[in-house]
Amino acid sequence: MIRVLLVDDQPLLRSGFRALLDLEGDIEVVAEAGDGMEGLALVREHRPDVALIDIRMPIVDGIEATRRIAADPALAGVHVVILTNYGFDEYVFNALRAGAAGFLVKDILPEDFLHAVRVAARGDALLAPSITRKLIDRYVTQPLNTGTGTGLEELTNREREAVALVAQGLSNDQIADRMAISPMTAKTHINRAMAKLHARDRAQLVVLAYESGLVVPRSSSDLR
Repeated sequence: MIRVLLVDDQPLLRSGFRALLDLEGDIEVVAEAGDGMEGLALVREHRPDVALIDIRMPIVDGIEATRRIAADPALAGVHVVILTNYGFDEYVFNALRAGAAGFLVKDILPEDFLHAVRVAARGDALLAPSITRKLIDRYVTQPLNTGTGTGLEELTNREREAVALVAQGLSNDQIADRMAISPMTAKTHINRAMAKLHARDRAQLVVLAYESGLVVPRSSSDLR
């Protein structure tokens, strides 16, 4: 059973998400909160598998809530998924940097929403479909910078290449095809890179790839 916590200051939206989740036999909503402070207390009480947290809330916003969850070793099993009305923006990037496993736009299709919850519960980051493509399109230039940035010196060349491909939004199968290796070997490279870089998940790998210089953010003029 996947245990989910909902944190959003809009009761109607919370009710809609809960109604959808309650229809699934493998998902249980363990609690709801209307602000980040209450959400943090409930995360510590219930230790859910997935915490769906609105990015903009009163008292404690989603970024700060995510940061506190990620910093608490006792909550290492909690996978934070950020909810936003606005698509990808700097707030979402900051949430990923703070430790979120991924993010969802609130107008997502119901089947995609349910799939995302299951993906997050497995410990995989929500860094594949169209939502993450917006992140890649807006914040990453190509071709990739193959230099070693801060923190990447511990990686082998193949691990560094795998991280760069993760930062393009590629799945393990796509990475395997690009590197001419098996999907299992691709997964091994990624898992070893995560361990060496102390990344919680693939979302953190993407942030580290940006910040280390392995992939290069576009200039602000390119984002307009």
